[in-house]
Amino acid sequence: MQEVNLDLPLSRTAASLAAGPIGWRYLLGSLTVAIPVRSMTEAVHVAATAVSAAGEHADGHLRIDLRHDRVELTVQTRATGAVSERDARLARAVAESIDRIGLRAAGVTSDRTPRPVQRLEVAIDATDILAIRPFWKAVLAFADDPADDSPTGGLIDPTGQLPAVWFQPMDAPRPQRNRVHLDLTVAHDEAEGRVKAAIEAGGVLVTDEYARRFWVLADAEGNEVCVCTWADRDEWQWRQVSGAE
Repeated sequence: MQEVNLDLPLSRTAASLAAGPIGWRYLLGSLTVAIPVRSMTEAVHVAATAVSAAGEHADGHLRIDLRHDRVELTVQTRATGAVSERDARLARAVAESIDRIGLRAAGVTSDRTPRPVQRLEVAIDATDILAIRPFWKAVLAFADDPADDSPTGGLIDPTGQLPAVWFQPMDAPRPQRNRVHLDLTVAHDEAEGRVKAAIEAGGVLVTDEYARRFWVLADAEGNEVCVCTWADRDEWQWRQVSGAE
């Protein structure tokens, strides 16, 4: 029997399928969950339970954000910026341990969990990424994204606190339009509700041509935000590489 390499990155689809049954979500190369709690003391208990379940892999794979009403747990192979089979197994072990102390993962948006897990990115349009990327890396004190450490790849906050920055190539300068927009990544089952709520709040749907990968919205003055998910990205990436359109 061939031995499984636990550290090979999973596809987006495989990572999401691994996360779903345990109530976690796949977002931007990580498995993430929010656990509702009633106090900071309970939050600390959740954190200790998660660290214990992660064992020797906690330092390189587990990140925890504690608040008085929620604990967000994120599992990712930080050295590669991706989710591996090891991460999927680690998330299952953490989920089972938290289940044993009587707590549950928050689901989709509801009265009890009005803010689900999500990730924010900043996208900068540029005609010469090589010329501007060093500036943003220095001024933000960011690091190369291990998922794409090419000269034009994205930048991440090494502490995991601030949004990542990535650079979108332009063929020519774009007058009369903003060149910085927000990319909000939500779980695949949150996106359409979020788009609907934004439009009802006065927003405009610029295009849904790229859904379910992303929807482009704008406020009343034209400032743009993309609501993004992992869905359909593996298939789109395959078409780009293979030339099948």
